[in-house]
Amino acid sequence: MSRQVQLAAVLFCILAVACFPRAQAEPGSEALPERLFNTYEQFLPPQQAWSGRSESLLVDASHPWVTPAELGKLTATPSYDETIAWLSRLVAAAPELSMVSIGKSHQGRDVWMVIASQAKEHTPAGLAASGKPLLLAQAGIHSGEIDGKDAGLMLLRDMTVRNTRRDLLDLANLLFVPILNVDGHENSSRYARINQRGPLEMGWRTNARNQNLNRDYAKLDTPGVRAIVEVIKLWQPHLYLDLHVTDGADYQYDITFGGNGKGGWSPEISSWISGSYTEFVNQELARYGHIPGPLILATNGRDMDAGYYVWTADPRYSNAYGDARHLPTVLVENHSLKPYRQRVLGTYVMLEASMRVMAAQFEAVQSAISMDRSRRPDNVTLGWLPNPESAAPHPFLGIRHETYQGQVSGGPVVRWTGEKVDSPVVQVDIDIPSTRVTRPEAYLIPVQWREIAGRLSMHGIPVETLQEPLTTEVEIYRLPDAAIAKPAGWTPNPFEGRVRIDPGKPVTEHATVTLPPGSFRVPTDHELGELVSLLLEPEAADSFFQWGFFLEIFTRTEYAEPYVLEPLAQKLLELDENLVEQFQQRLDSDPEFAADPARRLMWIYSQTPFYDQQYRVYPVLRSVGDRSLTKD
Repeated sequence: MSRQVQLAAVLFCILAVACFPRAQAEPGSEALPERLFNTYEQFLPPQQAWSGRSESLLVDASHPWVTPAELGKLTATPSYDETIAWLSRLVAAAPELSMVSIGKSHQGRDVWMVIASQAKEHTPAGLAASGKPLLLAQAGIHSGEIDGKDAGLMLLRDMTVRNTRRDLLDLANLLFVPILNVDGHENSSRYARINQRGPLEMGWRTNARNQNLNRDYAKLDTPGVRAIVEVIKLWQPHLYLDLHVTDGADYQYDITFGGNGKGGWSPEISSWISGSYTEFVNQELARYGHIPGPLILATNGRDMDAGYYVWTADPRYSNAYGDARHLPTVLVENHSLKPYRQRVLGTYVMLEASMRVMAAQFEAVQSAISMDRSRRPDNVTLGWLPNPESAAPHPFLGIRHETYQGQVSGGPVVRWTGEKVDSPVVQVDIDIPSTRVTRPEAYLIPVQWREIAGRLSMHGIPVETLQEPLTTEVEIYRLPDAAIAKPAGWTPNPFEGRVRIDPGKPVTEHATVTLPPGSFRVPTDHELGELVSLLLEPEAADSFFQWGFFLEIFTRTEYAEPYVLEPLAQKLLELDENLVEQFQQRLDSDPEFAADPARRLMWIYSQTPFYDQQYRVYPVLRSVGDRSLTKD
């Protein structure tokens, strides 16, 4: 067989796997490439041996309430239908539990949430009246990272029918979403996450429309994230856990977690998460034989040589979104190279510890939330940058690595040896404000952009509808340099189903405008005021502007031909010495402009009232002191 034919055969197998992930070959009939794919673990770093006290949480296959995952000794995970069937049977047997659909996926599947309450209170008002802390935990936002689902099923059983953790419901209430990305969960196969040890079959990272739910908290395009944000609005949890599995480097930690940096938009909450919460959960994980660690984001993307960041993210992510709306939110990242059994049991301990620490420190949690929600900063930070001055060595439980030259890639490749290394690694905080803006008293949205007002309402942000015309002073952003975003090293491509826009440097203008009835006023003097700015300021990375909600402003309308522009330009230059000076400066400074007759005439055209005055003008306005001049 020729080399070309061999390569074609391999390519065909790869495409077959990609297009038909559930297809299975008969035993013994697999072609060489498929046998290679089915034993992909041989390409992963050496596995660390583990045994821990948390293994005592398991029941054997004969137990009447054994979970589907326990039947396979935590090597496999059940399907959506199997999961919901088991939960339905549990809920029917346990009056402390109820199950509600919080929404439907693109493919029509219900997104289920289990409500656990010792007092059998299963409404937002009932749980609020109980006086107990409320934990919201979700699994499967990336449905291949499904550890939290199987851990949660075990915990719900133990708090109710098995009776080994019933005291937890005396301490706190629980909302549990076993699978958020239900469509991705069912796009399951052996070929989902090549860099993760189990389960045997894993769901897909994105939903049925290839949208990543954990990039959607700001823009709210997906039914799954819309559903979870509605839960946050209605049920008002005191702590929110988002359960994931890592990609990336090898190290000894099996359960890593954290909030959104050390300050962010909720400094009091951040202090509680990084302090009392982390200390208690770390102790519990260690007591059960796990190795807890911080969220780890390698500064060079590959290994720990250059250190790691203490991440302060943008609100497209769950932990940053919770930070922006002053909800204690913890991102849990189990280590993908640890076995599924170890990761699931560690997640169980994480959930239990979170309920216990919330109950023990409920007053402190409520105080932190209250203090952050009462903040009304004069300036809003729109994003954060690494702080070189914060770089300092911290203890780190790593795995030794070496670098070799890849024969295929032609570049350096990291190889993890499996040898444990306990040595300090540089930690860098991402805590320098990248851009700050003054907080206006309100933003004003013209009636024709009502979709934006609707998205704000989905977040629970107060939006007022003008019942009569409003004439007022405003700040307007003109965006002369805005363009399709070009990420470093990439060509401009759609991202998450949208065209990302780089705003450039906005130019602020002051004006008096009149907005018609039906337009919208969005005040900022409330607990979600900073989130308003993060969604409406063009320079914020997850603003509606940067997510491409305002593409229409980049289409210039109404044109003019040279036969009218040339004589008009001559006359204007005869009458206006300042215009002559500006024109000459542009000619001298820009040779390409000087050599282009059309651009020269267009520049003159842009100085006239005939030019499209709304071209590249951001339609959301900043109210100047909200001082109304007239009301008709």
